[in-house]
Amino acid sequence: MCPRDRESAYIVRVAQLTTTDLLAQAERLGVGFAAGPTGGTTIERVDVTSLAELPSLPAGTLAVVAGDEPPAPYLVDVAVRQASARGLAGIVMPAGFVPTETAAALALRGGVPVLVSLSARAPDLAVTIDRVISGGAAESMTRAAFAVEKATEAAAAGAGDAVAAILDATGGALGIRVGLQEDLTTSWTDADAVFVGEVPIGRLVAETGDPAATVALPVVASLVSRAMQRQLQDRFAPNQSRADLIVELILAESGRVDGFVAPAARLGLPLQLSHAVAWLRPQHRSDPGLRAPRFVEAALELHTLQLIEDRPELWHIAFLQDDVILVSSEDHGAGDHQRRLRDVVTQIQAQARRIAGDDWTYTVGLGTPQTGAAGLRQSAAEARVAADSAIAAGRLDAIELTDVTGLRRLLLDFYASPVSRNLLDDILHPLDALGPERSTTAVRTLLSYLGNRNSLAQAGRELNLHPNAVGYRIRRVREQLDVDLDDPDTRFAVELACRVRLLGAGR
Repeated sequence: MCPRDRESAYIVRVAQLTTTDLLAQAERLGVGFAAGPTGGTTIERVDVTSLAELPSLPAGTLAVVAGDEPPAPYLVDVAVRQASARGLAGIVMPAGFVPTETAAALALRGGVPVLVSLSARAPDLAVTIDRVISGGAAESMTRAAFAVEKATEAAAAGAGDAVAAILDATGGALGIRVGLQEDLTTSWTDADAVFVGEVPIGRLVAETGDPAATVALPVVASLVSRAMQRQLQDRFAPNQSRADLIVELILAESGRVDGFVAPAARLGLPLQLSHAVAWLRPQHRSDPGLRAPRFVEAALELHTLQLIEDRPELWHIAFLQDDVILVSSEDHGAGDHQRRLRDVVTQIQAQARRIAGDDWTYTVGLGTPQTGAAGLRQSAAEARVAADSAIAAGRLDAIELTDVTGLRRLLLDFYASPVSRNLLDDILHPLDALGPERSTTAVRTLLSYLGNRNSLAQAGRELNLHPNAVGYRIRRVREQLDVDLDDPDTRFAVELACRVRLLGAGR
């Protein structure tokens, strides 16, 4: 190729490309559509030229017209006819060009795409187009820088959905679709990872393996992470403030409860409603003393806030050390309050296990709906006792309900207390020498006997045994325990011990 003056012409062989491809990146290239078809023949070369030189250009050339001013309309009409006759790939006019009706009709009839430069001088525009159609590292870096620029502008615009705006701007700049793929296993060392604080959200993915996307996506992922964190702070900051107050209320002395009403009202927490509490307690399967991983709390909080955001009830999630406290508040008398609480906490429990891994369990206790500030404390206490009881009985990962009769709640409280449980276990300890199965049988028989006011006949009917068989078992138990079952106080203590022992065995 013969060298030519750079200000008058710039010619280079290029890969398969049409004006359609150029228009797909019109904003970055600084070109716009003026007239003719949007797609022409394959661009085989780019030539910076004057209108007078068009007849000398070979077919397949994209002619970038030199000069700072648009040519006269009659010259344009002639140029379009000549470009059509020569089979040129298109014409790019200087900035400010507006086609006449005649030129537009000629361009469309002749199949000549006419573009217009929006600002760049002809030689610079030719170099830019050359990089697009020839590819290579320089073009990838240019496109990546443009994508980052547009993503940054979208983030700064403060649109309603900043994340979507950033992804749309990035995809538009790169000419490919870019999306966020949710993946909780994403590592913070992944270049395209999106995190909210320490919580893995996922990674950015491009629909094709574009080198420019590979360069741009790490920067865009950082933008998306910050935008998402800001959105979540704006959406959930009030919830987090109320969560702090809930924890303080649960831990406060009973005499201070009334003092929480006014602060709660200011934060939008109507304590006068009915509250049902779920208490999730994590425990490692092989090391009960191990603390839950730090990242679990933040990830679980984010998941829960998104899960409950559109539900009609009023929800709050709070944390007390590693424990998770979920509060559902509704108008007093709302039906199935505890069931709705269980539906949500089941999903949260499953998510907690997914995040923490198979070595961790999340046992749930459910409190009954209670009204007012004191009621919230009561429901939280019930839920905590139920969770502790299930863990003490070895029912890890269970969802334990608190009954409304009061008796089972009392037994759960006994069982959850190591001191009370040990004292009651001491009463029945001699039966443990019989072995697990025979010991449990003896306790069941003893409870039936005591529960039926020492009646062998009624205990026999309940156990489906002959009264003599029940009498034989009870004599053996009396010998083992060496207690006076006719004494009212002793009988009460033994019956309570039996109920607490079987409460644990049932778990």
